[in-house]
Amino acid sequence: MGQEITLPQFRRWLLAYARRIIQEEDYLTELDAAIGDADHGANMRRGMVKVLERLQAPDDNCNDIGSLLRSVAMIMISSVGGAAGPLYGTFFLRAAAVANQHRSVTLPELARMFRTGLEGIQQRGKAVLEDKTMVDAIQPAVEALEAAAEANQSLAVALASARQAAKLGMEHTVELVARKGRASYLGPRSVGFQDPGATSAYYLFETAAETLATPAENGSEQGQKSTSQEPGDP
Repeated sequence: MGQEITLPQFRRWLLAYARRIIQEEDYLTELDAAIGDADHGANMRRGMVKVLERLQAPDDNCNDIGSLLRSVAMIMISSVGGAAGPLYGTFFLRAAAVANQHRSVTLPELARMFRTGLEGIQQRGKAVLEDKTMVDAIQPAVEALEAAAEANQSLAVALASARQAAKLGMEHTVELVARKGRASYLGPRSVGFQDPGATSAYYLFETAAETLATPAENGSEQGQKSTSQEPGDP
């Protein structure tokens, strides 16, 4: 399929992701309280509020997908505490390098962006599948995108497949023993709890499925930037 994802669609996706994280702050905190430091929700919300402020600012100069993703990456690195900031920042930085100065990408290019982002996360965090981390949601989703691109499926079908794969990966973390991060200190006692990082990663693909498959309406990019909604509102 030849459908492309445009810069306004990427902006709409990132705004939707930011609002989703803000909405789910308490839930992410609850998950992290069970096996971590109970700060994943607050840390992610802090970064996402700043993402909203940046992407809705009148002087936002992100004129291509690469610069948009790099802007989000730097906010994540500088604003989100714990391991999440550097990991998500690396994901977006690596994806930005693939997108470069393009104002639209195809499904195979999107899959390559996400694969490169995943590799960055794994290089930085040293996590692999079934370590009970965000990788458990991201890797299946990336593989689903790649399979859909290889099969020449539509963008909507590909993103729906990625969303479902991320959801199943996130849910599977309940059964896993944590081998990375603070949760690893619990050993077998970490079984029975869903990983908060995998959950926030799932929201990345959930919101992508909701926004990237639908063409942005004329003027939607400006409308997103000039909205009167408060930066911290979901």
